[in-house]
Amino acid sequence: MASSPSRQPSQEDTDAVKMWKNDSIEERIFSAALICLEGHYNQSPVMGPQSIAKVTSIVSKTLEKTHTFKDVREVLSRNVRVWIWLRRAVSAAICDLNEKSLGVRSEPFIQTKFLDITTPEVTALIIKNYSVLKEALQMLNKLMHIARNLLVTTDPEVPQDLSAAINFDHEVYESICLCVNVTSKGIDGEMPEDEASRAKLNEITELCKKVLVTSLQQAHNWIAKNDRNKMLFWYKVLIESPDAESNPGPEDRHESVLDYPAPRSAQLRDEIINWLKRSSRMCDAAAAICKEYYDAQSPDKKDEWLPRDENLLAWNYTPPETWSWEPDNYEEAAEIVSTWDPEETDKFEQDKAYGRVSHELDKWWYGARIPNSNDWSLTMYSTIDSVPQRIKECEAGLMQRYGGAEPQEEPNDVADHSADEGHNPEWQNQAPQAGHNFAPEYDEYEEEADDDDSYGEGPMTGLLTEVPNILDPKQIEALHMIVKSCILDSAGSGPTRFGENLQETRCRIFLATDCGRNLLREMLVFIAVWEKDESSLIFQISSQIVEAIHENSLIPYAWMALRSPKDIISPAQTVLLRLITYLFRTSLFPPKDYNPFLDPKTEDVEKILTNEDLRLGKMLNYLYGLFRSRIVPECVALMQIQGEVRKGRLDPADFPMDNWDLERTKDGLVQFLDFLYTVADIYPFRQHLIDYEAVYELLKLLEGLDVGVEKAPFPGTRRNEPPTTPSTTTSTPQASSSNNPPPPPPPPPPISEPPHEFPWSGIKGQVLSILAALLQPPPGQSSPGNPTVQLQILQHNGIVALLNCCLYDDNNRFCRERTQLCLKWLMDGCPDASAFLQNLVSANQPAMRPPPGSSSLTQSVRIDGVPGEVRVQVRSASAPAGEVGEVVGDMGTGAGASLRSRLEENKSRSEELVNDLLALTVVDESGKMTIAPDGDETEDDDDFM
Repeated sequence: MASSPSRQPSQEDTDAVKMWKNDSIEERIFSAALICLEGHYNQSPVMGPQSIAKVTSIVSKTLEKTHTFKDVREVLSRNVRVWIWLRRAVSAAICDLNEKSLGVRSEPFIQTKFLDITTPEVTALIIKNYSVLKEALQMLNKLMHIARNLLVTTDPEVPQDLSAAINFDHEVYESICLCVNVTSKGIDGEMPEDEASRAKLNEITELCKKVLVTSLQQAHNWIAKNDRNKMLFWYKVLIESPDAESNPGPEDRHESVLDYPAPRSAQLRDEIINWLKRSSRMCDAAAAICKEYYDAQSPDKKDEWLPRDENLLAWNYTPPETWSWEPDNYEEAAEIVSTWDPEETDKFEQDKAYGRVSHELDKWWYGARIPNSNDWSLTMYSTIDSVPQRIKECEAGLMQRYGGAEPQEEPNDVADHSADEGHNPEWQNQAPQAGHNFAPEYDEYEEEADDDDSYGEGPMTGLLTEVPNILDPKQIEALHMIVKSCILDSAGSGPTRFGENLQETRCRIFLATDCGRNLLREMLVFIAVWEKDESSLIFQISSQIVEAIHENSLIPYAWMALRSPKDIISPAQTVLLRLITYLFRTSLFPPKDYNPFLDPKTEDVEKILTNEDLRLGKMLNYLYGLFRSRIVPECVALMQIQGEVRKGRLDPADFPMDNWDLERTKDGLVQFLDFLYTVADIYPFRQHLIDYEAVYELLKLLEGLDVGVEKAPFPGTRRNEPPTTPSTTTSTPQASSSNNPPPPPPPPPPISEPPHEFPWSGIKGQVLSILAALLQPPPGQSSPGNPTVQLQILQHNGIVALLNCCLYDDNNRFCRERTQLCLKWLMDGCPDASAFLQNLVSANQPAMRPPPGSSSLTQSVRIDGVPGEVRVQVRSASAPAGEVGEVVGDMGTGAGASLRSRLEENKSRSEELVNDLLALTVVDESGKMTIAPDGDETEDDDDFM
């Protein structure tokens, strides 16, 4: 057991008597309660029940007063001794809680690591110390509440600086680490068998969640509108996280994303620390309070709870001769030119001359931001000619992955960079290689075959990474508010003297570090797990976080960082795309001009990146490139493999995916199609999809679905089939003279269809909605359809794919109505399309139908299941619409009825297509084909347009 801080001579209270003279009653009684609590949790001595009750009453009343009375908050928040004793009490409580819940007592001033302890040990210890843990967690929650409230004052900068001066934020990190350790162990393990033990464990877990929420709220108040505290918090949770590498080598980097080298860990860490030192000036009021307390202490016995050596703020209240470094001179000019001298040997002076937070970070961002920054055209880099070959490669890759092939080394994943790259002073003026392709060309079978991690690659490090897995949507709001406060431009305080936007810098740190990317991934998956809609606060804040990433031109980098080896589209990517869709939907609201094309004379990259329309255009260009080069080929390849199974050419057991993976793939495809529909529905963006020939990929999806998925019939009884009677469907038990037992009941139906029969429900409807949006005329016009899209559909033989959608498919309901809308715009103003459909109808008219008044004709047909040819009588034009031809021959009445049923069920595909087309179209007096009136619509056009 660690010795108590109160027992050490250097930690004895050395306050002068005069410093307590003017204290209010609230300050004195609260400080006394905190002194008692520190001694209690350090077991020197442990208080009895009555003393505990009294101290708890004092803390509860103080909490209530800080909630209610502004003047109490003002007084307590400006007393540095209250802050010191508050930290000492919280520190002692956390040390005691670690010992009684995890079996390891932590030490003051020393960062606690995430513990690798088996769950049964933790569970048994928590149940054993239930009463003590419950009391300590309740007290810790109240103390954190008070610390949170003390930061809500008229001038919050004063308590923020006092809290930072005594390093109270260290206890906040310790509190978060404690709660993550306890709750993650309790959640992941097996619950006790008896009800009482389960109730105790659940209650401790819920109390830890409350402490975690309060700690996050305190951290949010501490960083609010305070750039130094934001940067310090960001540094602690993303770079100096408890489970991050504490001593990285000089060339160790954060995990790289494809061919973008991540920043060097040690360089990034040292440069941020140097910036924190240079930006460590306290406000005058807080500095005066700390100096008064520091000067009142004995020179031989300085209070170690007010740090004076390594503390970033100590120079504000200590003599200049004790400073180990020189802070920035705030009396210099308002704007200073940033200079980087690679020959400077003093790292602190080198960073000081540079002025910005991190040269290493800026160098990384220059390579990781919008790719192809030397080419700002919006021409699609991947053509439709590459799609068929890409589909074949994906199909082979899927089958090879299933076969357990050895992973192939991918050239793009090798980050081989020159050693002098980090010291090149000209990096800011160098253009990236013109041939750099930013399409992520990676295949599933090229990844580690035994990697079962669904969400990411490698360990999920980070102090805050586990928080989304612990809290519910209401509890987690503080975490999202913290991230938003740190990176959203509107929450910042403007550029620094060196012209740096610190909000943007923190956003870049967020994506450059392993912990930041892991946290982003978990925050996105959280939205999917809890099924949050667009009106929820969590979704709205997350959309602002994605907006900040977009403003830093890092959406492509974020997309690649969120990829998962086993998924075509990972769950985090699916949610990110949903947020991007929301961003596009709101980007031109209220309506404004959209001009993504640059002035040819513009050469300044930084100026180019400020063009919001260009960033939107480049993001759409990137995402559609992904759709063409990866999403569509992978999905169509899966559908073609399904088709191989349907045709009997492939064993169903060899299908390369299970239903779970297919559902995730479908979710991603659905979201991608929703994104494309949103883009197509906004006229200024629609032209980009037309220029990219998006029609081709959409038709490929329709063709793939026709090949791979059998159309589901209408549920229920067939239209012309007589209803079955109970005697034909239910066997009546018969008395048996034998002793044989009755036959066993039939096996239950499977819970879900096998993977090779995955239906891809609803995909056709989305594809047809996008096609209809692309075909429609510009806003304000009702005719004709878009001629470019009409021509593209004809060139790619898209009419056949559209007509195949006329047949009823219960997996894709209302496709007929959507196809009708597509055909309407396709034929409107397009003689070639109208002529094609007219010829198709004429060529498929029944040639053997007699004219009115003539005698009946017979026709020989072949029927599945009936040997030879069967002669049938062709229905006359005056026959009822639902009547089928009668069989001619010596067959009995029963056989004729059976044959009629077979005829109806086995109509040829071409006849059904013609019938559906005729139902959709009529021929006017001039012989032109038009769309029939919408008399039997079952779904309004507005529902899918």
